[in-house]
Parts: sequence; C-alpha cells; structure tokens
Amino acid sequence: MNADQARLLRDLVRTQTIAALGTLHAGEPFVSMVPYALQAGGADFFVHVSRLATHTRDMLASARVSLLIIAPGGDSPQSRARVTVQGDAHPLANGSAEYAAAKACYIARFPQSADIFDFADFSIFRIAPKTLRVVGGFAQAFSLGAESFARVLGED
Repeated sequence: MNADQARLLRDLVRTQTIAALGTLHAGEPFVSMVPYALQAGGADFFVHVSRLATHTRDMLASARVSLLIIAPGGDSPQSRARVTVQGDAHPLANGSAEYAAAKACYIARFPQSADIFDFADFSIFRIAPKTLRVVGGFAQAFSLGAESFARVLGED
C-alpha cells in the first residue's frame, strides 16, 4: 500500500458516516444500514443499535460481521472508492469505561443522537476489524490486516 492508497482509505472511513452492515441471520446473509463512528486514536468502529433491530440480535448470536463503506459520486459505480471490513462485533457494557469512551466518540460524530442514549433498548457494539479489502477504483485494489489499518489511521 502506498501513501496515496493509505490516504484514500483514511479519508474514506473518516468522511463517510454510514455503512452497510452484513450479519448472519439464521445462518443466512443479512444486510442493513448503520451509522458508525471510529474509535478515537484507534481502529475500531462503533455502532449504536436497538435491541429491536434484526442486526442487533444477529450480532448477539454471531459476532462475525462485515461493513461496507462506499464513497459518494463518481462517473460510474465501479469507480467509487470502497472498503469492506470483516471483523467481530462485541456489545459494550453500559457503565464501563469503554462504553463511556465509545458513547463520547459516537455523540461527537452524531450530536443529534445524544437523546437516543436514554432509550433502554439501545446499546453500543464495538466492531474490531480483522481484514479489510479496499478498492480505490478500476484496478486499484488491495487487502490489509487490522494492524496495518491501525497504522494508516494513525498517520496524518
């Protein structure tokens, strides 16, 4: 991965706010939409989800998930930058230090969501990346692991 590819990945995950979330639902693929925040100073993703949502029940049943983040615009859909993140989703215990940090991170990105944290059926999941597949457009694809992703996010 060169410096331009690292910048593209960093900009993509920082500027976009919505991802397609892939979960396993009764052993079958299920895709939904979730807003996400990035861990401050880290490489994990946070999603704030309702226990009433199918994807939440799916993550509780199987931690294996995938996120797809796509850049807007472009001349054609195939030319859009995108990243697929494969990882594990874990609920954070309300009242823990990790929950408080994730909540602050999420509200910093989505200030309008502060009131939703008062709803008892909502919780935060941390999605820890394992592997990422980045497509920067035609013939511009590469893969990387969690450690490389963390290094990319730490660069500026």
